[in-house]
Amino acid sequence: MSTHPYTTRFWTQQYPAGIPADLPSAGAAYTSLAQFFQQTCAQHGAKTAFVSFNQELSYSELQRMAVQFCSWLQRTGIQPGDRVALMMPNLLQYPVCVFGTLLAGAVVVNTNPLYTARELHHQLHDSGARVLVVAKNFADTVATALAGTAVEQVVLTSIGEFLGPVRGRIIDAVLRYVRKAIPACPLEHTITLSQALDTRNRNVQIQFPVIRSHHLAFLQYTGGTTGLSRGAMLTHGNLLANLDQAHTWISQHLHTSTCANDQETIITALPLYHIFALTANCLTFMRLGARNVLVTNPRDIAGLMKIMRNYPFSAFTGVNTLFNALLNSPGFQKLGFSKLKVTLGGGMAVQPAVAQRWQQITGNHLTQAYGLTEASPAVAINPVGEAYNGSVGLPVPGTDIRICDENGQTVPIGRTGEIHIAGPQVTQGYWNLPQSKTESFTEHGYFKTGDVGYFNAQGYLTLVDRLRDTIIVSGFNVYPNEIEQVVIELDGIADAAAVGIPDTHSGQTVKLFVMPGSNPPDVHTIMQHCRANLAPYKVPRHIEFRSELPRSTIGKVLRRALRDPET
Repeated sequence: MSTHPYTTRFWTQQYPAGIPADLPSAGAAYTSLAQFFQQTCAQHGAKTAFVSFNQELSYSELQRMAVQFCSWLQRTGIQPGDRVALMMPNLLQYPVCVFGTLLAGAVVVNTNPLYTARELHHQLHDSGARVLVVAKNFADTVATALAGTAVEQVVLTSIGEFLGPVRGRIIDAVLRYVRKAIPACPLEHTITLSQALDTRNRNVQIQFPVIRSHHLAFLQYTGGTTGLSRGAMLTHGNLLANLDQAHTWISQHLHTSTCANDQETIITALPLYHIFALTANCLTFMRLGARNVLVTNPRDIAGLMKIMRNYPFSAFTGVNTLFNALLNSPGFQKLGFSKLKVTLGGGMAVQPAVAQRWQQITGNHLTQAYGLTEASPAVAINPVGEAYNGSVGLPVPGTDIRICDENGQTVPIGRTGEIHIAGPQVTQGYWNLPQSKTESFTEHGYFKTGDVGYFNAQGYLTLVDRLRDTIIVSGFNVYPNEIEQVVIELDGIADAAAVGIPDTHSGQTVKLFVMPGSNPPDVHTIMQHCRANLAPYKVPRHIEFRSELPRSTIGKVLRRALRDPET
């Protein structure tokens, strides 16, 4: 194998002042996420940690309730290493259960509440979770999925459970009887989360287990966009290392508050059960002692904008779909952005037109980053405050990246290939798949991401596309992102997705799915625009209009669902 040209980490020469070229002790400040949590809550005490539906939860209250949940898990018989599944949107209950589980030395299995019964059954069965905490809205799915799993106890919670005895009941009643969002619960032998946290008339004795960095903290299941969902095994050390990497990168632009009246505020519209928001929003901003405003339903753009108006925010994270929806919503330009310091985009490519409009309206540059579930997730990020350049930035400190051809050989700088990564934040493999160590990693320990990209001479990484989404037309590689970015430039198009379909002449050809906005262009106009901006073999041969495009929980278009609708 040839020596690759990136051994010097040449990208560190472009690091902003104050960013170290390496973090040899990344994650070593704490022995575990449990210790990080305890020390963070002790440091920030009376400050607001999380807000939901205007209900505030301080760091000290969060700590108390997490300890109560840890106590209940121990009384239930949960041992260190056992798995606890959490299935809920962004609610105050989520951080309580996450950190309570980690305090008990158990492993969090983050579960998408929008899963079908088949998807949920796979995850529960594969993880071997013994406890499931679920919002009542999704109890009917759970009832169908439980058979054949190891789940012994189901804990039910509701949207209003932590919102006060009066207001909470009103909210739950509206959801159940008016919006019909809470079906009748078919589950038996359940308890509520409040009952689990109730320590009255109990002799509560807690002995926190010894947890080390190599112990498993999360089973974070991949989105399943390329097949059966797999659980990436993320240790306490993986998350702590990525927390250090992320904090080092942004802490120059945000301050750690010293009093309750001086806090950074982040709006969390992305779901915390997704690795992006878990690390970027929850862990990183807790380290800053920030106030985290939770958005339960980010698809309600009007409701999200109301939250953004009521809570002047200094940071916002999102994906291209969410940024675009906000930019196209009446009244967004009138929101106050004077306190906004950091806008972070990830999860999918941010389109240039979206990044430019965001900067024009908010006055804040949209910082694009790159990550993946298996890396906890941050791999690369642009310097905060730099203008959008189309790249996903520089590898974060302590991370090595190689760009390799189909034979695993490193390609020269500027040439496209598969992105291979190594670093303290990278998983050791997938749960119940011991063969993944050889299938997903190179002989030198680099994780094969399945993403296609290239470095420029300065060390900025550009993400071209998913390897599996690459369309091959008469031997030429066609990357859907390029086509989609061209099409979205047209007025009247809300979103677009390009996939490859079989073609007897060229092997594959491009099919474009278009989600129209107001006054959409016709097929002829779209084709003309594509011919003017794309090489002939990249121009779509088929165009189909769709009122909606299939998406993941963070808004990423699921090309597989368009390419293979039966899967």
